[in-house]
Amino acid sequence: MSSKSRFSVFALLALLAGCASVTRTPYESQPSIAAPGSAYVAEPGRDAATIAAMRAAPAPAVPELASGRSQGGDQSSLAAQGFVRIGSARYRLDESAAKEQALHEGQRAGADRVLLYAPAAAAANGDWLAVYFVRFKLPFGATFRDLQPAERASLGGGGVEIGSVVGGTPASRANLIAGDYVTALDGKPIADRADFQDRLKRSAGRNVTVTVVRNGESLQRVVRLGELSASGKN
Repeated sequence: MSSKSRFSVFALLALLAGCASVTRTPYESQPSIAAPGSAYVAEPGRDAATIAAMRAAPAPAVPELASGRSQGGDQSSLAAQGFVRIGSARYRLDESAAKEQALHEGQRAGADRVLLYAPAAAAANGDWLAVYFVRFKLPFGATFRDLQPAERASLGGGGVEIGSVVGGTPASRANLIAGDYVTALDGKPIADRADFQDRLKRSAGRNVTVTVVRNGESLQRVVRLGELSASGKN
C-alpha cells in the first residue's frame, strides 16, 4: 500500500491539529447518506454543540445554495477550503420545492453552504440530494501520518509525513506541503504522530518552529497555530 493511502483521515477536525477525527474522502470515512424521501440526517459527530464550537464564523442568516456536480469532487474541493460535511437530506419533490426545503433545513442546521444534486446526479430515482457544509476553524490545517520503518531509518529518527493541507490555514501559510516530513517542533525531535498531535494542542495560539525535510533538504518553518475552541476538542 502506498504511503499516500495511509494518511489518517481525521474529520477535518484532524485537519485542525490532528486533534479529532473529520470528514471521509481524504478527510473522513464514508459519509452518512439520507434515505430516499428523508429529512435531514446529521453526520456522526456533527451535533449542534460540536458545530458551534468548531465553526469558523457565525452561521449566516441564509446558507449559500448551489447546484452540485460530482459529490466526491465537490466535497474534496470544499474540504480544501476548510468546509466539513455536517449532514444530508433527500427530497422527493419538484425542483422549486426541493430548493426551498434544502434552504430551510440548512438554516435549521446552521449550514454555511448547501449543495443540491438533481435526481440523476444523486442516483436516487426521483429524489433530490442536499448536502450541508460548515466551514470549521483549523488550528493547524493539515493531516499527518506516522512514518514507515524505512522512512524513519532514512531520516535518522521519528517524525510525521504531511498529507492534505487546507488552504488559508496555519499549515498553508507556513508553506507546508503534502510529502513534507516534520521531524522536530521548536528544536525537539518528534517521536510519532501522537507526540506531534499532543504538542500542537499544547502549543495552540502561539508561534512554533517546525523542522521539515523536503526532497532531502532540511528547512525551518514558523507556524502560527490557531486557538483551540472553548471545549478544547480541536
